[in-house]
Amino acid sequence: MALKIRLARGGSKKRPYYRIVVADIRMPRDGRFIEKVGSWNPMLARDDEKRVVLDEERIKHWLGVGAKPTDRVHRFLDAAGILKREPRNNPEKAKWGKKRVEREEEKKAAAAAAKEAAEAAEASDE
Repeated sequence: MALKIRLARGGSKKRPYYRIVVADIRMPRDGRFIEKVGSWNPMLARDDEKRVVLDEERIKHWLGVGAKPTDRVHRFLDAAGILKREPRNNPEKAKWGKKRVEREEEKKAAAAAAKEAAEAAEASDE
């Protein structure tokens, strides 16, 4: 049985509250789980100690059994010092899309044409 340590959403509309649970990967996100090992309340301030609550002993047990955390839970575990997370690097993320690149090139061309027209008008006035 493949296990995940993941978030299960609770709370009402526009007011999320997440339980950190150990579940079989085949179960639905908010469905049956094996054990609740923590909680995350994103509505609280980032520096609030109750924002992320973890049962470290049980998490270490499940990691030892072979459970894999999701990316978001891995971040929580890294912040708590339970598990090390390597930072990701995606250099493509910062690049503009094709249409944006085309618009920027058109703006540069229009600016260059306007500058040449201004210089030509200035030269013809003299």
